[in-house]
Amino acid sequence: MQETSRPSFRERWQGVPPPARLLGAAGLLPQGAAALLVVAGPLEWRFTALALAFAYAALILSFLGGLWWGLAAAVRQVPDWIYWAAVVPSLFALVTCVPWSIGSDWPGPSLVALGLAILASLGVDLRLDRMGLAPRWWLGLRVPLSLGLGTLTLIVGLAA
Repeated sequence: MQETSRPSFRERWQGVPPPARLLGAAGLLPQGAAALLVVAGPLEWRFTALALAFAYAALILSFLGGLWWGLAAAVRQVPDWIYWAAVVPSLFALVTCVPWSIGSDWPGPSLVALGLAILASLGVDLRLDRMGLAPRWWLGLRVPLSLGLGTLTLIVGLAA
């Protein structure tokens, strides 16, 4: 849990284990496909693409919380805020279901909220890195994935 020297982004990216790099990049494909379908696909596929984009963003946001919990659990002592931060993504994803469950506009506002939350998740990743709790390569994977998924989710949300 100590400050460590910070490697360059290139060093971080090159240090990402190949399976994590490949599977992480592949993880952008579902949201990319949904965005393409919403923006330029057949009208009859639009609702399905919106629903899948919402579900995928909510699932991945929850997954990020699980990653943070796992990083915290792997260390003997960590600040309590990490455990609190780790449960917020799942709760936030659940809350984004409320508007459409009560008949309000859906899924645009919920997708925008999820996209912004995914982008904001980088703040936790940065703190975990600075505290030395994340692997040295962590930000090399997390930055492009969060920027990619957050941006794609915002595109879908704004196009909804």
